[in-house]
Amino acid sequence: MTPVLHGTATTLRPVRPEDAERLTEILKTPEVARWWPRYDEERVRADFLEASDTVVFVIEVDGQVIGSIQYVEEPAPDYRHASIDVFLHPDWHGKGLGTDAVRTLARHLIHDRGHHRLAIDPAVANTKAIRTYKRVGFREVGVMHQYERNADGEWQDCLLMELLAKDLT
Repeated sequence: MTPVLHGTATTLRPVRPEDAERLTEILKTPEVARWWPRYDEERVRADFLEASDTVVFVIEVDGQVIGSIQYVEEPAPDYRHASIDVFLHPDWHGKGLGTDAVRTLARHLIHDRGHHRLAIDPAVANTKAIRTYKRVGFREVGVMHQYERNADGEWQDCLLMELLAKDLT
């Protein structure tokens, strides 16, 4: 059973079917759709509620869903680590809530799930996200060229970042 996680300002709770409409609304805002393109409610349900290898939380502040954060684990003992993805509604950007959510999930993955290393891979142009991840202790590993398609369908570079357990702030 996936636990509810409590940060300083955010609560991360497992996603529920009734969250699909709100998450779709957030993903369709231009600021979020730039980095998370081509989401409709059907894709949200498939990717956030039905994906068996991904653990998805909604991010709440005072009971209001403001975004989502998720992780995937690599279970092979010789490569064990987890990767994170996150988005917030633009009305909540710049308030430290993304940092709190990422730090909360990172603590869970390191202390409760036993990971020694976490990864995240924002678009190189997503400087706000990169600053957020650095505040938690992630550091740049290198650029992955033409890694994913952007909102225009063009290949974009992403920055591989990692956080070792000893560097979690």
